[in-house]
Amino acid sequence: MKHVIIGGVAGGATAAARIRRADEFAEIILLEKGRYISYANCGLPYYIGGVIAERESLFLQTPQSFGERFNVDVRVENEVIRINPQKKNVTIRKKDGSEYDESYDKLLLSPGANPVRPPLEGIDLDGIFTLRDVNDTDRIKDYISTKEVKQAVVVGAGFIGLEMAENLHHAGARVSIVEMNDQVMAPIDFSMAAQVHQHLLQKGVELYLEQSVERFSRKGDQIMIHFRSGETLYADIVILSIGVRPATVLAKEAGLKIGETGGIWVSEYLETSVKDIYAVGDAIEYPHPLTGKPWLNYLANPANRQGRIVADNMVFDNQTKYEGAIGTSIAKVFDLTVASTGLAAKRLKQFDIPYRESWTHSGSHAGYYPDALPLSIKLTFDPQSGKLYGGQCVGYDGVDKRIDQIALTIKKGGTIYDLIKIEHTYAPPFSSAKDPLAIAGYVASNILSGAMPGMTWRQLQHVNRDEVMIIDLRTKDEFSMGYIPGAVNIPLGELRRRSSEIPVNKPILLYCAIGLRGYLGTKILLARGYSNVRNLLGGYKTYATAVAPVERGEPVILPDRKNENIEQQDTRAEIKTVRIDACGLQCPGPVLRLKQAMDKVDEGERVEIVSTDAGFARDAQSWSNSTGNSLISMSEERGRFTVVIEKGNAKSCETVTSRDSKGKTLIMFSDDLDKALATFVLANGAAATGEKVTIFFTFWGLNVIKKTDKPKVKKDILGKMFGMMLPSNSRKLKLSKMNMFGMGGRMMRYIMKQKGIESLESLREQALEQGVEFIACQMSMDVMGVKKEELLDDVTIGGVATYMERADKANVNLFI
Repeated sequence: MKHVIIGGVAGGATAAARIRRADEFAEIILLEKGRYISYANCGLPYYIGGVIAERESLFLQTPQSFGERFNVDVRVENEVIRINPQKKNVTIRKKDGSEYDESYDKLLLSPGANPVRPPLEGIDLDGIFTLRDVNDTDRIKDYISTKEVKQAVVVGAGFIGLEMAENLHHAGARVSIVEMNDQVMAPIDFSMAAQVHQHLLQKGVELYLEQSVERFSRKGDQIMIHFRSGETLYADIVILSIGVRPATVLAKEAGLKIGETGGIWVSEYLETSVKDIYAVGDAIEYPHPLTGKPWLNYLANPANRQGRIVADNMVFDNQTKYEGAIGTSIAKVFDLTVASTGLAAKRLKQFDIPYRESWTHSGSHAGYYPDALPLSIKLTFDPQSGKLYGGQCVGYDGVDKRIDQIALTIKKGGTIYDLIKIEHTYAPPFSSAKDPLAIAGYVASNILSGAMPGMTWRQLQHVNRDEVMIIDLRTKDEFSMGYIPGAVNIPLGELRRRSSEIPVNKPILLYCAIGLRGYLGTKILLARGYSNVRNLLGGYKTYATAVAPVERGEPVILPDRKNENIEQQDTRAEIKTVRIDACGLQCPGPVLRLKQAMDKVDEGERVEIVSTDAGFARDAQSWSNSTGNSLISMSEERGRFTVVIEKGNAKSCETVTSRDSKGKTLIMFSDDLDKALATFVLANGAAATGEKVTIFFTFWGLNVIKKTDKPKVKKDILGKMFGMMLPSNSRKLKLSKMNMFGMGGRMMRYIMKQKGIESLESLREQALEQGVEFIACQMSMDVMGVKKEELLDDVTIGGVATYMERADKANVNLFI
């Protein structure tokens, strides 16, 4: 039997080795158009970044060693240019340009996929690369070695894009990621990707989400990346990681069937539509085990498995069926590990498959054992049977083993209840007595049984806050570090005795840090006759991470002070510092430990606390601001956040005088034209003196900052009614006095124009140009049905805590 294989690497090389093990006397010819047949494709970014030091480490087998070990005729730099199914031969072009034919009894296609390179202007400029194989790697490595690369831009935030971002950062470049979607890592849901966003920001990577590249150009030595939005980035190198498409040219020209997703159609035996021609790897499409619909799966593990199965079918004539792949993937993003399997919620929506979802936040192992790190798990499952559809996991340790267990459960047709039944190995350094996966199963089962009525963070976004009482069950100190707008703080320990403060006839939403106290509070209120009570799934951690803005600029985590000069270090050494290890503690543990330590030190002394709770690290600045203490530094290393805070004066003792260099805050409550004009005149005047100015737009004031040309947005019936009754933009505002059915407003604008006085819209634009901060009240937006997309692009969304922090730093506060 003569087997000809087109393409090496994962699928082709695996099949060749397996054919030889099955048939010692078969003739096997492996044809590869490149120079390499077996290399670590997934290791290429790490060689570019210098993590893998030796290039030769990437090569698993050379053509010579592979050929000798398995008695395979390996022909590199031999490109198949045509398949002739009727003659059962292929036409091959050698490196020197000469061509020859080779016959076959069985033919295997393993051509892989080609990187997407859209026909954009300037895309072929020097310094713009794709990464798919060793040749691409060599070109990028040589470019970085010979040129000064200070600024790198990665277009596309998939797995390869993020790995390249990390390794370019490791190589010393400042990195920006451009992604046309609203999140990185398409296989996972937004709420989980949001954790990755925050981690990237902490590492100093700039994110440009929902941005499309229009063209490239060159200015001097730098590449200019032009967005469709009009924004421009500069870079010394650009990596395109937009995606790949199956390499199907040979198959199409040979008359093989191409499937609906654009991949080569194969049967359950991995045979194409033409007898004796098989296909594996990135080039094929195959039905997804959960949906039954064909899909493309660009992962190494399925390609290797397909190579093994197809070899048996080529030798033994179609005896082994391929079960399909559900898409199990994992990636390292700086210190984070991100993994997923099965179908995420957004994919289930696309397929119109009903589902429920759960979020849980646990420690990677027992909290009392050192270095327990946070681990977040999201499950999607059938709302009736609990059949498991998908799982996602973000953390630092133990992510891989949890996703592997979920993947096996899904492939076996298992349910969330099977996760509870898994008998996990347990010792404090490895897990907890209740493994995070078991916790995820218990929470999901409580959701299905109705024992824990839940609300997701997305559902909360559409809730009318006036119609629901939101109760924060965390401690007062946790509450001071951030809360959901409109929430009332009733710590769980006080819930029973303060239940009289909670209306019986109103929907109640409870939340805590991660969901556990919310669940306990739900049980307490349900037992006391409250019928409409729900718990926020995943707690404040999931909510706060999902709604956190992706802000560009300096890293979120401040650099530590390792580079201070000796004199500064000596001064710092004299300051008494209490060191607290809060690693492994779940909320509210870290903040309670911090408060207890701060209560015991004197003014000017410091507390250094190490925590594995990323939420605590993000909120440390807010806690310091609200308590009158000073955040000295924050640093992060592999999921361990070190925060140093110096005790200051009690805030109540702070005195503000008119000579203090302070900012100005204005609350814009009205949508009267004359009052709006006065607001911007005052704001521009204050900004001109160099003061920090903030305008907080609330209720009717939101109408002042609406776009003239607004995108279509979804609204409920009340939101639509508000939209009909309220001014659609600033040009529709009326005078507070003498409006005369709109005539007064038109007269005002006419006289202003005649007198050379700037219009409201011009004054507003001047304010933004001078750096005046526009903040729209989230609660008012929710009440009045105003969406973020309707407001000016420069407006940020905030709540009472945001305003109070600005007002606290101001010596003038005006309510208009």
